[in-house]
Amino acid sequence: MNPAPHRILLLGATGTIGRATAQSLVEHGHEVVCFVRPRHADASSQEVGQGLPDDAIIRYGDVTDPDSLARDGFRGERFDVVVSCIASRTGAPDDAWAIDHDANLNALHQAAQADVSHFVLLSAICVQKPQLAFQHAKLAFERALIESGLTWSIVRPTAFFKSLSGQLDRVRRGKPFLVFGDGRLTACKPISDADLARYIAGCIDDTDRQNRILPIGGPGNPITPREQGEYLFKRLGKPPRFQQVPVALLDAVIGTVSVLGRISPTLATKAELARIGRYYATESMLVLDPVSGRYDAAATPSFGTETLFDFYDRLIAGEVSVDRGDHAVF
Repeated sequence: MNPAPHRILLLGATGTIGRATAQSLVEHGHEVVCFVRPRHADASSQEVGQGLPDDAIIRYGDVTDPDSLARDGFRGERFDVVVSCIASRTGAPDDAWAIDHDANLNALHQAAQADVSHFVLLSAICVQKPQLAFQHAKLAFERALIESGLTWSIVRPTAFFKSLSGQLDRVRRGKPFLVFGDGRLTACKPISDADLARYIAGCIDDTDRQNRILPIGGPGNPITPREQGEYLFKRLGKPPRFQQVPVALLDAVIGTVSVLGRISPTLATKAELARIGRYYATESMLVLDPVSGRYDAAATPSFGTETLFDFYDRLIAGEVSVDRGDHAVF
């Protein structure tokens, strides 16, 4: 017997994970209200649905505006749970603090006023070793959520399939697969959109996932960038070719742009984006052992059924496509 359905306000529902989460919540029998940004200035031309389940209720407004969130989102109605899948598009400082922190804080304040009992947050595993603006913004909101008095679940996924799929076209065109160092500097246990969505939806009724920080990866062993390239070459029937990019090259670019960024806000933003690229090139997306300071694959929980290589097979077959957005490194 399924648990009783809940009334849920979902934020960030038109993102990749948000759409999958909306679908999973509906499949769990919940009533889902999706609060999303209008796609056009003219409300009459909004694309109703935006890839969301037919059974979901869609409301339009601005999550960065507390008044809009209250007026257009909550509308003075009862909700049991808020699920937030919002995230800054670029990770640049202004964007990160406006979305990862301030917009989530708006939602938390409105949730408290509406007597919402449970807040589920999609965060990121990389905040366990914070060096970047968006990581500090996420952590600041995590602290506010933990101290709010609401029941909370903080989900910290590892890598996403779409962020590890950008070099398929390069390999198809006969170009080498780009790796930093020797391609073995980092490893991850990537999780699919659907598996992560099911995990998020499961937080609502699973008390073991409440009032806890929840790192989560996909099934199987951790995978290095070199192993990703080797699989693509093999799957496409091509001899493996790798081009190694020295991390020192990234450091030189960051150093130069950082100096110039002191006199140019645009270049300051570019420097932060370069630092984001370096971070992902040198840090594993696994649980970090706070004592040893090393990443621990064995301590990184696994969930779901689809592996990255399963996804590569589907991508090569043309069964799926990816929009990697602003976080693409290659």
